[in-house]
Amino acid sequence: MATEIRVPTLGESVTEATIGKWFKKPGEAVKADEPLVELETDKVTVEVPAPSSGVLAEIVAKDGETVGVGALLGSIGEGAGAAAAPAAAPKAEAPKPAAAPAPAAAPAASGANGPAVARIAAESGVSPDAVTGSGKDGRVTKGDMLAAIAAGVPAAPAPAPAAARAPSSADDAAREERVKMTKLRQTIARRLKDAQNTAAMLTTFNDVDMSAVMALRGQFKDAFEKKHGVKLGFMGFFTKAVIAALKDIPAVNAEIDGQDLVYKNYYNIGIAVGTEKGLVVPVVRDADLMSVAEIEKQIAGYGRKARDGKLGIEDMQGGTFTITNGGIYGSLMSTPILNAPQSGILGMHRIEERPVAIKGQVVIRPMMYLALSYDHRIVDGREAVTFLVRVKETLEDPARLVLDL
Repeated sequence: MATEIRVPTLGESVTEATIGKWFKKPGEAVKADEPLVELETDKVTVEVPAPSSGVLAEIVAKDGETVGVGALLGSIGEGAGAAAAPAAAPKAEAPKPAAAPAPAAAPAASGANGPAVARIAAESGVSPDAVTGSGKDGRVTKGDMLAAIAAGVPAAPAPAPAAARAPSSADDAAREERVKMTKLRQTIARRLKDAQNTAAMLTTFNDVDMSAVMALRGQFKDAFEKKHGVKLGFMGFFTKAVIAALKDIPAVNAEIDGQDLVYKNYYNIGIAVGTEKGLVVPVVRDADLMSVAEIEKQIAGYGRKARDGKLGIEDMQGGTFTITNGGIYGSLMSTPILNAPQSGILGMHRIEERPVAIKGQVVIRPMMYLALSYDHRIVDGREAVTFLVRVKETLEDPARLVLDL
């Protein structure tokens, strides 16, 4: 009796995935729980394990096809060795056609329905206008959207395609390579543009003298690594400094939901990590309750999982604020884009020795530019500047972290 292989539940608000690649061919033997097919979602890459041992009898969804949660991927037949693949049977469930890029911002993004609804609308293609709202003043909620998707509300018509690029000359065309964007890259592109179109985004800058943090790190890095089994980097200090500033300026840890402001009385800090497939943001949950060592351990673990393609959807959910470090690539200054629906993101940059004036004397100090991009709809300029000054003060005098100042 054949065992069906279906798309598993992919996580909150994720309704579809693209077939990345099959690890087996029809007729090849498989073992239970062996990785069988790779799915690319808009957040992570997921490996689907074989539900049973046997022979891969049929592949229904081919590489590159887009499939919904629960869709039939293929089947496993009985047998322990390779056998001739059976004739293709009619597909039990036709995979969804590849989703066209969603509009830059769904109508609900800046209206009364909130960013969670806009995100689900962009991912599923279902318009909030086609859903009956159960929230305050008839507002469509996240639960309304998920229920509508489960009930089979049809997706809105795809938007008109973007204007075609001008054709290259024959000589240039022969030297070009056209590669289909991955699901993750498409989503990164869409969400970055959504953030620009939806939020009133503004960036403020400051610089920080890294002398104190570097001295502290230099003094204790060997003992720290020996005791905790992880290197003492800068991200633990920055995470703690950011949390101290968020507690002083709670608007930077809030988000807009329709006509409401939602203040987060917890601190889940997203740490942007670059991978071969694009930027991902795993989240250090309840970072305010963690020591610097615990933060560094979790970040190091996320780094390993990102390099190995093992990050799960649950690793990247629930963030309230994001830190991104362009300095590891040599960036001197940048204006980071918000990780919607969050209202703030801190950009770190490279440390560079520069002359600065201190008490009337010009001295050389290891300086870093800091950039805070924020949603001006929630955060006032005074609050943004105060937040960044708070981060600067804490990093320039790390004893503040110990004394909770």
